Amino acid sequence: MNITLLGHTQLSLSVIESILNSKNKYLFFVEFEEWSGDTTDGQVIALAAIRQCYSHKTALEVLETESEKYFGDKGQEGKRLFNHIVKSGHTSTLEHIHFTFAVEGVSRALLAQLTRHRQLSFSVQSQRYNKFSSDSRSGGFDYVIPESVYKEKVPGEFQLMMTEIQKMYDKLINFGIPQEDARAVLPNAATCNLVVSGNLRAWLEFYSKRKKGNGAQAEIAEFAECIKNAIIEVESWTSDYFES
Repeated sequence: MNITLLGHTQLSLSVIESILNSKNKYLFFVEFEEWSGDTTDGQVIALAAIRQCYSHKTALEVLETESEKYFGDKGQEGKRLFNHIVKSGHTSTLEHIHFTFAVEGVSRALLAQLTRHRQLSFSVQSQRYNKFSSDSRSGGFDYVIPESVYKEKVPGEFQLMMTEIQKMYDKLINFGIPQEDARAVLPNAATCNLVVSGNLRAWLEFYSKRKKGNGAQAEIAEFAECIKNAIIEVESWTSDYFES
């Protein structure tokens, strides 16, 4: 399994320029240095969305006039605001922050579980348009060996079963069966690659249901940890909300 963050929501240059041009530039830079060090684009966007609900100002006016209040003084006001939003359940304001991942080498069993989270968006490697015969460019299908197979010390037997399935698939292809039908013999263990996107609220909900120690299957629990760590790496302020 390999998970790479392809992209995430960031402030546009035009918004940054608008904020800079809205005040005395020297004064703004002094204030900016005081609060921007640990402040992420996601926090700023969340602030605009949250305060838009409760303010007569526009979102841009909020950023122009209230950023220093919420992100100055080590961001204590901002933390209180975000904590209040999460505790009150007003987390729709976090839907404006998106994360897109490239996912490699997960099983079709994991994919079936992942697609039950319908608030996420998927683009998945097709077994219809990709051939997985031994003599194809793929070199055959790859597969995930479940953690329990290793615990019971029978990975060799599992691999023999996968080898037999590969032979059946190859035979169907040699008979002239289209790959879209030959794929019927491929197992849930067969791997796939995909691109998956979701907003922060969606990923927090996903993690709460699939995290380790919550009854989730080992592979998707590992996947959930990787997603959480990747998001926290770029939006460190979200850490507490994954654990709440």
